[in-house]
Amino acid sequence: MDTANKNKNAIHELFVQFLERKEQYETRITATYLEDIRKHIDSEFTLNMTELHTIACIGEWEPINVTTLAERINVSKGNTSKITNKLLKAGWVRKAQLNDNKKEVYFRLTPVGKKLFAAHDELHMKEKQRMYEFLERYNERELEFIKQLFGDMVDFYC
Repeated sequence: MDTANKNKNAIHELFVQFLERKEQYETRITATYLEDIRKHIDSEFTLNMTELHTIACIGEWEPINVTTLAERINVSKGNTSKITNKLLKAGWVRKAQLNDNKKEVYFRLTPVGKKLFAAHDELHMKEKQRMYEFLERYNERELEFIKQLFGDMVDFYC
């Protein structure tokens, strides 16, 4: 096997290892994170990551309707309706109507929902800071290459 093919093989193996470790890390961080989030919510209700991301999307874009929410979280309108109904029942979101459009229903966060939104935002900020610290080891030219590589990988998986 020539050097180029050996390198391609090594890159593929490292990429698979990366995906496996990333999945393990996300499983650990998600479990820890959801446990922390449960401190803010009534123990009668459970919360999964899709529901938490729904709360985050509502918090970021409120007021937001079901159609736009479904598009932003990449979930069907039917599933989005189920999720928002659970969030309404739990008291994390509320329905609202705009003054100029009484027909359409929009969602806003309740005070408890805002606490969940803030906790979610804090986790994302910590993860972003962790990534920035990791990237400090690379120079500007290497960062440009990494940016191109990840952009190309996003396109590869479309």
